[in-house]
Amino acid sequence: MTARTGAATAALTDAEMAAWRPNIQAWTLIERCLDQQLRRDADMPHAYYGILLALNAQGDRSMPLTRLATALDYSQSRMSHAIAKLEASGWVERKPDESDRRVSAIGLTGAGRIALRRASAGHLEEVRRTFLAHLDANDLEDLRRIGTKLLDGLTRDLPETPRFGG
Repeated sequence: MTARTGAATAALTDAEMAAWRPNIQAWTLIERCLDQQLRRDADMPHAYYGILLALNAQGDRSMPLTRLATALDYSQSRMSHAIAKLEASGWVERKPDESDRRVSAIGLTGAGRIALRRASAGHLEEVRRTFLAHLDANDLEDLRRIGTKLLDGLTRDLPETPRFGG
């Protein structure tokens, strides 16, 4: 029974399971490979790379910590912990938000931009090795279409959810 409806939850059909299982397994393995590569070559986990990438997309503007957490689907606590680590590395800086001094705004430092640039080459090679090398042009178009459809459906009812690459 589901918590929301009280109705029994039906098992996935064979076709649904055949679509679901390899995708979740592949994404789990890809995430593991990307994380291992970034830890090895850039001394940062994939999650921190995503934070730096999101901040880089802001240009020279900073971003409120709460908005950054929402955009990356992090809890406030997890994001605060990550920002503290990135701040200790000198890659981000925390300052009062210009529109509300009670709010922390996070900005990418020059050192953070350099760290992101250095990490990107190896990261993109790993994206090519673990993901793109297994797909042809038709597969990429299908995945773009399906990924966009999933993202649109999942974010439709969410508060402001910027889309970042990574």
